[in-house]
Amino acid sequence: MKDIIMNILDQSIRVKEMFIKNNIDLIVKGADRIVISLASGHKLIIFGNGGSAADAQHIAAEFVNRFQIERPPLAALALTTDTSVITSIGNDYHFDDIFAKQIRALGKKDDIAIGISTSGNSANVIKAMEAAKEMGIFTIGFTGSGGKLAEVADMTFSVESDTTARIQETHILLGHTLCDLVDRILFPHLMK
Repeated sequence: MKDIIMNILDQSIRVKEMFIKNNIDLIVKGADRIVISLASGHKLIIFGNGGSAADAQHIAAEFVNRFQIERPPLAALALTTDTSVITSIGNDYHFDDIFAKQIRALGKKDDIAIGISTSGNSANVIKAMEAAKEMGIFTIGFTGSGGKLAEVADMTFSVESDTTARIQETHILLGHTLCDLVDRILFPHLMK
């Protein structure tokens, strides 16, 4: 069992390290794009399914509440939290529409939509990204090795792994890194 645990740790470290090295410039660009949106009074809209739904909520909470410094709240929301809206749309229309309809209702031009899909092929995430682009919302995809999400997003962060757990772990590392960079850019006077 100890060997299995150490192997999991080693895999996780390798995937994260490779992702950061391959995407370091894109991560900086992503943080800059988020800063521009938030500083101009816009918001982040984050969504995904299953573990990615939980990741969307986790990342939104880091922006709204705080990450590592005491600073004003930043506008972010996860489209995965209102069960009445989700089940209403899923029941009256289709599960593929649960995020796109919310984007149309809550999104505004120059917001940022972050769609998370480890496969890159979640139909409801793709549909929401397409709706966001139609509205002038900049789209960022967090995915595994690509899928259709990589084709529709304005900016794509692809994690090169076939293991869902490693992809999700890297997505949270990315979310935390973006939060940290945004805080440093927007609130340098509060950094220690």
